[in-house]
Amino acid sequence: MHAAQLAEEFPVVTLDTNALDAAGLLAEHRLPGILVTDSAGIPVAVLLASQVVRFIVPSYVQDDPSLAGVLTESMCDRISDKLRGKKVRDVIPDGLSNVPAADAGDTVIEVAAVMARLRSPLLAVMKGKELVGVITASRLLAAVLTAC
Repeated sequence: MHAAQLAEEFPVVTLDTNALDAAGLLAEHRLPGILVTDSAGIPVAVLLASQVVRFIVPSYVQDDPSLAGVLTESMCDRISDKLRGKKVRDVIPDGLSNVPAADAGDTVIEVAAVMARLRSPLLAVMKGKELVGVITASRLLAAVLTAC
């Protein structure tokens, strides 16, 4: 089985998508991450839901989680405000160097190796410069377990 056979349609955002809209897609569809492309449709990153959470939680709370217990519910509004006016490019961590992508002709093992190396819950499947679809870790596991 090849990557193109495992690829499926998946929500995609661009670097210039509103970060609050991207977070809404992650939440609404309960996605572990979402594919990010440049304006030409070339994948450049995966925005993980955990990265968005890390972006919105104040650093002092990340440093000392016991402080979260003293924050009021009204703080929730201010936390989501951190995403207002931001673009996806503002939420992606600095130093992103590995674009999670596989070639349409890659085997299941090749796809698994890239996914494992990059620790990404999803990979873009490319045929040349064309996005064919996305393979999620759960889709990959299902294919592997069915084949065994």
